[in-house]
Amino acid sequence: MKSRSRKIVIGALLLASLAHAISTGAQPKSASKKTNFVFILCDDMGYNDVGPYGATDIRTPNIDKLASGGLKFTSFYTPSPVCSPTRAGLLTGRYPKRLGIDHVFFPESFTGLSPDEVTIAEALKTQGYATGAIGKWHLGHHREYLPLQQGFDEYFGIPYSNDMQGVVYLRGNTVENFSVDQHYTTKTYTEESVKFINKHKDGPFFLYLAHSMPHVPLYASPAFEGKSKRGLYGDVIEEIDWSVGEVVKALNTAGLAENTLVVFTSDNGPWLIFDIEGGSAKPLRNGKGTTFEGGQRVPAIFYWPGTIKPGTENNDLALMFDIFPTFVKLSGAADYKFKNPIDGEDISAVLTGKAKRKGDEFIYYYNGKIEAFRKGDWKIIFPATAPPNQPVTADNAHDTLLFNLRTDVGEQQNVLKEKHDVVPGLLKALEAATNKLGKTPPPLVQRMPSDDSHIAKRKQRQGSK
Repeated sequence: MKSRSRKIVIGALLLASLAHAISTGAQPKSASKKTNFVFILCDDMGYNDVGPYGATDIRTPNIDKLASGGLKFTSFYTPSPVCSPTRAGLLTGRYPKRLGIDHVFFPESFTGLSPDEVTIAEALKTQGYATGAIGKWHLGHHREYLPLQQGFDEYFGIPYSNDMQGVVYLRGNTVENFSVDQHYTTKTYTEESVKFINKHKDGPFFLYLAHSMPHVPLYASPAFEGKSKRGLYGDVIEEIDWSVGEVVKALNTAGLAENTLVVFTSDNGPWLIFDIEGGSAKPLRNGKGTTFEGGQRVPAIFYWPGTIKPGTENNDLALMFDIFPTFVKLSGAADYKFKNPIDGEDISAVLTGKAKRKGDEFIYYYNGKIEAFRKGDWKIIFPATAPPNQPVTADNAHDTLLFNLRTDVGEQQNVLKEKHDVVPGLLKALEAATNKLGKTPPPLVQRMPSDDSHIAKRKQRQGSK
């Protein structure tokens, strides 16, 4: 009798707890639920453009909360200093050089990310995940290259950069709107993201939210225009911060916060040629379109309440290539077999502070060529000539440069003469790394325009303001 009475009491308590959860809108956490993933990618956002990385003239309270409640990487690298190669590297976990994607795609391009490549979305779908891409795609706009053919169940967004001709909103494989008011692009992407979360709150799901901004031309909705101390660029970042807050709010409302890993980062550094409308990479050197640190070292915050220790910081090297194997591991696919060689590594144990990342090397590619190489704290930059009429901000021509990034993150002190004995080891490691890559395909991207007149026109427009 006592045993039966005890069971009745326990049952009553469980029912009362469930009733309370329902009445308050909360959902009981299930240890058996698979981890959800939300990956938020900004476009051309600099290292110094959000509060956790030193911005004092742009308010980013929601991004600040991600950092204070999660893990901030200070040495996180993108696959490329420009858009398309980075996105290809992110989704495949592979150097863009392996894919033949050395440049950005244009509306005139005939090619895109090969359907033979396996993306994060395709891998997670094998584990029962709903997959959604919202925002900028920029990996080919012909049907065979669009998100729905690359593992995503749903897609809404602009298929290439917002400064290119013929900006449209696609829904799946079809144009939904030929008239896009970019003042509301960030807001629209956010609303679509919240809808996706609510639609798939029973999980598991993978949401890839790729903002079109702060890539120029810059637009902010009326609620954010003129509100930042850093002009329109700051307005745009503050609206993106609002967007982050809305996404996290949706996760909290659905009772998914502790079961969702949120990552916030950028595809490359700031486009400094546009001055105050181009962001800041301080204290890093240079920005987008270069293989100096400002071009490829970006903010990266991982937020996962109850799993990642709040307010932690990691100063070791980490790569965007790591996202694919990490998400696959956390999805529970312990025996997943990668079809193609992966250049990242599973850093799930790094996120929880249980281990360090094993690899300490990174090859800096630009336009398909190796411009620099990092191993440990050392970075060697190979000789460069100043190309004529270079449309991106670039340093003057230089000979070989050698920096210790642990003590000189701004790449100001070339220590080649004093530390020349370091160079042979770096070159040997680079040779081994390139041998590991093996034979790579020729560039896929074909661009019809023969010049960068669209950049010149924007610069002229900016100067007339």
